[in-house]
Formats: sequence, C-alpha cells, structure tokens
Amino acid sequence: MTLDTWLLYLAASIGLSLTPGPNSLLALTHGALYGPGRTLATIAGGAVGFIGVIGLSMFGIASLLSLAAELLLVMKVVGGLYLVWLGIQVWRSPAPGGGFGAPAGVATGWALARQGLLSALANPKALLFFAAFLPQFIDPAAGLWRQFLIMALTFALVEALTEGLIAGCAGRVSGWLARAGRGFNRTCGGVFVLLGAWLPLSR
Repeated sequence: MTLDTWLLYLAASIGLSLTPGPNSLLALTHGALYGPGRTLATIAGGAVGFIGVIGLSMFGIASLLSLAAELLLVMKVVGGLYLVWLGIQVWRSPAPGGGFGAPAGVATGWALARQGLLSALANPKALLFFAAFLPQFIDPAAGLWRQFLIMALTFALVEALTEGLIAGCAGRVSGWLARAGRGFNRTCGGVFVLLGAWLPLSR
C-alpha cells in the first residue's frame, strides 16, 4: 500500500468512525455510566471486534454471506437479539451520579470489553460493508496479509480514538446526568432496542 493510498484510506476511516453506530453509542453510554477511564475496556473490545470484521471481510466470509441469504438472515436475527438484550441492560442500568462511583452490580472490565467486542461483531451488515469498502484500497499485486494488518490497525486506531473522544465528552456532563440519568439510560437503551429490531428487517 502506497502512502497516497493509505492517506485516502485514513481519511475514509475517519469519516466512517464519525458516522453514528452501535459502538459509538455504547462508548457514549459507558462513558456516562462509568467514566472515560473504565470505558477504555469497551473501546478496546470494540477495536478487536472491528479487526475481526475486517479480517472476515477481506478473506472471503462476506462473499459467502452475500450468496447464502439464509445464513445472513440467521446472523441478522442473532445480532439483532444481542442489540435488543444490550438495550434492555442499558435501560435498566442505575442512573449515573455526579461522580463515577460504580453502581451496584457494575460490569467488570472484561464484561465491558466483551460488550464492545460483541457490539462490533453483532451487525453482519458490517461484513458486507467492509467487503465493498476495502477492495477500493487493496493492491492485488501486493501481499494481502500485510495490507490487512495496515488497514485493520489503522481503522481500529481511528475508531478507538473517536470513541475515546465520545466517552470523554460524555464524562463532562456528569452533573446533568445526575439529574436526568434515568432518562439518558432509557433513551440510549431504546435506541439499541430499535437498532436490534430493525436489523433483521433491513435489506
């Protein structure tokens, strides 16, 4: 991958990361609930998930999904159910206080990382999207593994930085959340539920 191609890919990755999605919403929610420091676990899990999605896309799984409509439908349903479950958990979360004292029953760092990972993997449309997006930057004459590492790590880093900024901004509104935290949780949880319900119905 030439420097010019990488710079174009970097600009495209920044644009993609700024597009709202389940992982950015999760970073916002966890940043408000637990603070930006603890949300790093969520962000790290999501970064690993995106690396996996990019790998699956580049090495042919997306082509299989595009041919096997039944398999894609199953993955959509499973991913949708996970997002609905995640939305219910967010809806039921205790309202964040003025500081970031851990609410009762707070998730561990591993649990937060797992949520970030599964959120990145839950949407099979991401596989198809990256399968259409990545070939524009792939040099067929160069080694695929090296290009995969460059593209996967670039996108994961950009996404992690973007989600870190989102989590940091969420942490700055803790005073407001102390007054309206339950409404915030229910709004974010409701969005997750709507995403999960829409995913199996999308074409």
